[in-house]
Amino acid sequence: MFLKKIAAAAAALLFAAAAAAQVTPGFAPPPVMPEYVWHLDLSTGGRVSIQLRPDVAPNHVERIRTLTRQGFYDGLTFHRVIEGFMAQGGDPTGTGGGQSQLPDLEPEFNPLPHLRGAVAMARAQEPNSANSQFYIMLAPRFSLDRRYTVFGRVIGGMNFVDAIERGEPPANPTRIVRASIGSDNVPPLSPEQLRAAAAPRPVAPPPTPIAPPPSVPPRR
Repeated sequence: MFLKKIAAAAAALLFAAAAAAQVTPGFAPPPVMPEYVWHLDLSTGGRVSIQLRPDVAPNHVERIRTLTRQGFYDGLTFHRVIEGFMAQGGDPTGTGGGQSQLPDLEPEFNPLPHLRGAVAMARAQEPNSANSQFYIMLAPRFSLDRRYTVFGRVIGGMNFVDAIERGEPPANPTRIVRASIGSDNVPPLSPEQLRAAAAPRPVAPPPTPIAPPPSVPPRR
């Protein structure tokens, strides 16, 4: 009985270690390579680094890399942020109903679990509707496993993710000031630049109407 308890405890420790590394037993992540690291400079004050996983979600990773290099994510907000759950962004309209002009993606469901720091593609009810929106897990939610495509995990700057403004939508939403791929060697933005991006944006006054030209009497 004692040996059985020791074996059970050892198995539990191995499982916990695998979960902490966002792997399943026998499913180890590849080495971190700069061309598969996604940097998000957030208005919360710093850079979030995400290891992309082309080994399990190659099409989703390529979509992220393509849109990032197009500048698509620069300036977008986290429009849906739920405490104890996740932070969602990647919508150019900031409403939750927008996406890029690229075609939707077919799912690439895989064994990566929805642990804290996992990054996955958001979609509508249709499994083939993922496009540009993504979410970062603030806490585990294993009920989402194999129902949404996990394509990466946070490997640095999780404190800046934790500081993302909550709300659906937030009153002053956190912005992705700039997104980049690690191999492109884009330097992080300074704290001053990030603080400036975090400031509420002024509402532009309505344009002054232009007076119509005076009427000209017709020639006789």
